[in-house]
Amino acid sequence: MSIIQITVQELAERLAGDRSENQPALQLIDVRERDEVEIAAIDGFSILPLSEYDQWATDFKEKFDPHAETLVLCHHGMRSAQMCQWLINQGFTNVKNIAGGIDAYAYGVDPNMAKY
Repeated sequence: MSIIQITVQELAERLAGDRSENQPALQLIDVRERDEVEIAAIDGFSILPLSEYDQWATDFKEKFDPHAETLVLCHHGMRSAQMCQWLINQGFTNVKNIAGGIDAYAYGVDPNMAKY
């Protein structure tokens, strides 16, 4: 199964859009390391570093809805693609990778965001 990609511009539109009762909330997951998140972050993302897999994987399905739209972020899009594949393998049905990651977001959406 191929991983669906969304652009950082699409992410910005989704984050800026009004959330009505008819539109379910997005599940936002950032798989970067905590020191990376300290440099640059987007509000609303759950921080689940891949290096801390053993700490969050056991109760993951209790915290996240496998059928809710789930957007995954990293620095450039590679680690998030790995997480997307893992989510699909866990039975998640609406998973999307944020192409270009927070780096693309900093350049294309929020030029005031720190870059690294």
